[in-house]
Amino acid sequence: MPSYRVIMTIGALQPGVRPDAVLPAAAAAAAERTTVEASDLAVVAGSARATVRFTADDGTAALAIGDHVVAQTRLVAAPVTWLVTERVKGRWLPVR
Repeated sequence: MPSYRVIMTIGALQPGVRPDAVLPAAAAAAAERTTVEASDLAVVAGSARATVRFTADDGTAALAIGDHVVAQTRLVAAPVTWLVTERVKGRWLPVR
């Protein structure tokens, strides 16, 4: 099954939400729909970036899962930007 990931640049947290709650919430949202392979939080160019890697049947399903992850993440923090990518021959390419 193909591997995909949703990458979100995280902005402000919702009131009362701890920073360490964002990544588990995003991964749990993906797990509601598919198998989560990995999740990671990094600081890139001064911004928090949450990544959740998951499996999906195809790009359409991956985009739907990505939409769900972003929607659920909005309950705890503000995703400023987000992108779904697919692993193709060792490279991550945007899903259109």
